[in-house]
Amino acid sequence: MAAAARLRRRRERDRTGRFLAEGPPAVRAALARPGTLRELFTTAEAAARFPDLLAAAGQAGVPVTPVTADAAAALSETITPQGLVAVCDQLDRPLSGALGRPAGGSPPAGGLPDLVAVLVEIRDPGNAGTVLRTADAAGAGLVVFAGPAVDPYNGKCVRASAGSLFHVDLVRAPDPLAVVTALRAAGRRVLAATGRGETDLDALTAGGGLAGPTAWLFGSEAHGLPPAVAAAADARVRVPIHGRAESLNLGAAAAVCLYASASALRQRGRHP
Repeated sequence: MAAAARLRRRRERDRTGRFLAEGPPAVRAALARPGTLRELFTTAEAAARFPDLLAAAGQAGVPVTPVTADAAAALSETITPQGLVAVCDQLDRPLSGALGRPAGGSPPAGGLPDLVAVLVEIRDPGNAGTVLRTADAAGAGLVVFAGPAVDPYNGKCVRASAGSLFHVDLVRAPDPLAVVTALRAAGRRVLAATGRGETDLDALTAGGGLAGPTAWLFGSEAHGLPPAVAAAADARVRVPIHGRAESLNLGAAAAVCLYASASALRQRGRHP
């Protein structure tokens, strides 16, 4: 129990290669990825509410440890703990491996991810988890946390991903420019999402610019993409604002861009 509670700190997560996933969606997603979930803590109330999850954990050979509500609160980072917390192995792997053989969900046609989301220096865990969840929903096979980005295993990021952390291939890469180079070498067109882009998303879509495998670069909501990273992309793309809104937030912009790519890929017989 004490060892699990220490996983709330990044230093301990980095040292052990494990993290905490709280709540039924995360636990269910972890159980669906064999070999990921190592221990499950549950209160009596949570055990009564989610007997299917406890049964699945038992069938998978995962130790289930009953705890009090106070003990569950010590593992939780939320105001209202759900009484269900899992200790999981970290999921990320090298970019070269992710580009060559996906390990998460079903691989797209050709064996390589046709749709990739790259989170460049995004420091807000809620935003990062939201974009990760959106990328999963759009069918992206790979999500990269590039540069000094937030820890994807931060509790708030894990919760914001709503289980999607377990559905995609995950990479942490220190150099965003090296990520751009590797993705382009793997045949992915690299597009930078920026409000000051010279290319309009509507025009890009109409012109067939999203027809092939694509990697989208997203920067932080506060600062956007670093200029050098945006310049390294094949194109800098802005989401058109048709109304009077000043701009879109990061999650909304990422959703528009990723779904535009997913739609274009499906229309050409490639399911992301």
